[in-house]
Formats: sequence, structure tokens, C-alpha cells
Amino acid sequence: MLGVVIGSACIVLVVTVALTGKKYVANQIEAVGSNIVYASLEHSASSQSVTLSDEISLSDMEAIRNGVPQVLQVAGTNDVQMSVVAEGKAWPVAMVGVTQGFQEIRRLLIPEGRYFDDSDFSSVSKVCVISEHLAQTAFPEGNPIGQTIHAGELAFTVIGVFAERVGTFGQSEIRTDSVLVPFPLVSYYLGNASLVTLYAQADNADDVPLVTVQVAQILKNRHRPEAEYDVENLSSILQTSRRISLAMTIVLLLIALLALIISGVGIMNIMLVSVTERTREIGIRKAIGAKRDEILCQFLLEAILISGAGALAGIAIAILIPFAIEAATQIFRVPANLNISISWISVALAFIVSCGMGIVFGYLPARTAAQLQPVDSLRFE
Repeated sequence: MLGVVIGSACIVLVVTVALTGKKYVANQIEAVGSNIVYASLEHSASSQSVTLSDEISLSDMEAIRNGVPQVLQVAGTNDVQMSVVAEGKAWPVAMVGVTQGFQEIRRLLIPEGRYFDDSDFSSVSKVCVISEHLAQTAFPEGNPIGQTIHAGELAFTVIGVFAERVGTFGQSEIRTDSVLVPFPLVSYYLGNASLVTLYAQADNADDVPLVTVQVAQILKNRHRPEAEYDVENLSSILQTSRRISLAMTIVLLLIALLALIISGVGIMNIMLVSVTERTREIGIRKAIGAKRDEILCQFLLEAILISGAGALAGIAIAILIPFAIEAATQIFRVPANLNISISWISVALAFIVSCGMGIVFGYLPARTAAQLQPVDSLRFE
């Protein structure tokens, strides 16, 4: 029964962990930016020489906004590596020019101050929003809001501090030390109004593949045929994580089934020993009229009760563990942000498989008991 307890608990827990992990990974990817499609001009060695007309422009962004009905929001960025000076010290940073809609698409958090408003873009205000790490480094003892930082010949007033919902670890335009400024300022500073990265947010997750194709088509139609654009979305990452999760789930389920098979062999051995020890009892039952099928059903029922009781105990343990984890995270205030999901299909599967193991491995001992001859059984000592 202990083997059945372990095996059935493993089945439920494996599926629970798989579902929880899948939701966690999906939430992490969505936190980077919901339903994002992003495009950039390819500068690979295989691509043809790039001209200024090949660069993604603000007009391309507007064409996508107006030409793709499934697009909810668009934004663009252009970034440059430079040094900023604050309180007499210099730090290398990524200065990122962002268009309107960038915060909404990237889902940036603003723990201090505010984000850019419409007037900041229209009046080309010399304001900036800095990353949390830069705020702590450049202004360790004071409030960064209202302070001034210098980048080249430009001076910016800090109006807010931002943080990514989920760190992209330098795999996007945002670095550990980053300064966000309105796009017109970077355009003026660089003398170039092109976009390095264009973002399009689909209305819902189902539209992401269609939006990806349409964005690629619009960019291709508006530029030279020789220009190559890299248009991607986060769905491929999500699909990869799901495939990995599925593979790990199958492996762990096979291990759980192996534990159940081993426990089933244990049940069979115990029942065979029980048949030997109860040979005289079986002989007495047959002598007073018990039929072969009744003896068979008796021992099968015993095997099912053993495996069924073990399955119920294992399922109960497997259900209690997630609830205990959730309670512990709340009591100790651990910021796990885990939404643990218990699949009731896995609960039913664990019970059915465990009982099935009892029937399969209990049949041989039951058949052995049913075939015993009453005379030989009564003589057994």
C-alpha cells in the first residue's frame, strides 16, 4: 500500500508541478510585454548593404497602426550607448528614446515619480525616466525625482524611476543602467529619426501569428526588396517552454508509473503469500459451497481495496502539499507569485491507474486461490 501511496501521489504532484510551471513561465513571458510582435532591420553579414531608406521609420509605425486591425498599440525605440553625469560622477548607460505607447506595451512599473505624458513628447521636454539601479547608484542618499543628469551637451530632469516587471537581463534595449527619454530628443541628438526596434501589440494572443505576418508584409512593401527585417514574437519562446514542460512531465509520469508497477508487484507477492497462508480457509469455504468465481472475486476485491486505499491516501497527500505551500507563502509572506493548479483529471487518473494495478497484479493470486482443490486445501498445514 505504501508503494501505491507514493506512486499515486507522484502522478498528481507531477501534473500539478507541470501545470504550475507552465502558467508561471507564461506569466513571466507575458510580463515582458503582452502579445508583443517586434521588428528590426537585419544587419547580418548575409544581408545586402543597408541604406538610410531601409531603416524603420515613424511612418512605418503609423502604417502598421492603421493597416493592421488586430494591432492594439504600437511603439518604437532608438538607443545609444553614452555616459551620463550626476552629482559629479559619470556612469555608462543606455539612453533609449521611446515613442508613446512604449510603457503600455512593455508594461513598465513606475515606483517613483511619473512616466512621460503627451506634453513631454509634443514639447520635446528635456525630461527622463531612469532605471532603479541607476537611481540607487547615482543618487544613493537623495530622492532622484527633480534631480538633473547630463548626457553630452544635454541636461535632463529626472521625472520618474522605472522597473521591468520581469528582468530581460540585457536581452532588450533596456539595460541595468538605462535612461528613457522622449523619442524626439534622441532623434535630435543623433540627427536620425529611424527606429531600431518597432513594437506592435496584438489585441489578443490568438492574433499574434497573424500580426507577425502582416507587420513583416508591410515593412517589405514599404522598403526595397533587398532589405531584410527580423520580425518575431514571444510565442516561439512560449511554445519551446511548453515542449520542454511536456517532455519533463512525460518523464516524471513514467517514473511515477514505474513506482506503481513496483508497488503492484509487491501487492502480487503479498497476495500470493496470503493465498498460501490461507489455503485451509479457502478449502473450508469451498467445502461449504463457495464457487470458484466467488473465491476469485474475494481476492481480487482485497487487492483492489489495498490499491484503492493507497491511492486515496496518496491523492490526499498530493492535494494537501500544494495547499500547505500556498499557506506557507502567505504566512511567511514569500513573494512567490505562484498560482498552484491541481488537475482533477490527474486525481481521477491516479485513482483509476492505481486500482487498475490492483486488478492486474491481484488476478494471479486470486486465480491461484480459486483453482485450489478443497481436499488438498483441507489437508494443508
